[in-house]
Amino acid sequence: MNNWTQRWDDRYSNEEFAYGEEPNNYLKDQIEKLNAGSILFPAEGEGRNAIYAAKLGWKVAAFDISAEGKNKALKLAEANNVTINYQVGELESLNYQTEQFDAIALIYAHFPAEIKSSIHKTLDKYLSKNGIIIFEAFSKKHLEYLALNDKVGGPKDIESLFSIEEIQSDFSNYEIIELVEKEIELNEGLFHNGKGSVIRFVGRKK
Repeated sequence: MNNWTQRWDDRYSNEEFAYGEEPNNYLKDQIEKLNAGSILFPAEGEGRNAIYAAKLGWKVAAFDISAEGKNKALKLAEANNVTINYQVGELESLNYQTEQFDAIALIYAHFPAEIKSSIHKTLDKYLSKNGIIIFEAFSKKHLEYLALNDKVGGPKDIESLFSIEEIQSDFSNYEIIELVEKEIELNEGLFHNGKGSVIRFVGRKK
């Protein structure tokens, strides 16, 4: 996994924020419908979404494999006068508790293809009953958009991208509030710009 870690450390080591400082639009829309509680942000990078949640009064935990991402996130938290609990490491090495969180937000949390489903299933254990998953990430169809414009970003291998069927399978014990594949226009920092195809999912754990 070292090359993977290095890749993200390199991306987050610049002064400028790779995906901007503003929260993801879908996260913003969905989290505002919920009562603040405790929330986990996996693969949270430079912290833009976690900090937004903290400003709304959520108790925020986040993790990523990139120490550079954490450094940027903590600076952003300080600038916004909020605190977040941000850990660096792989999920299995972190000490989250069963049913610890009221919500989990997976925003472009593209884990390596061979572990992405097992990570989803592990995260499920940390979500309380009736807890909410908010998910947005690139769909398998996104490769067509990448071929036209690589500034839109996202993984270039189909196995790392998502399908509706995969989400249904990974989160089979959820009431589906929304699950769609959709073309959207992204304008997030340096690396998410242009039209792309995403899966959006909001589910409530039964």
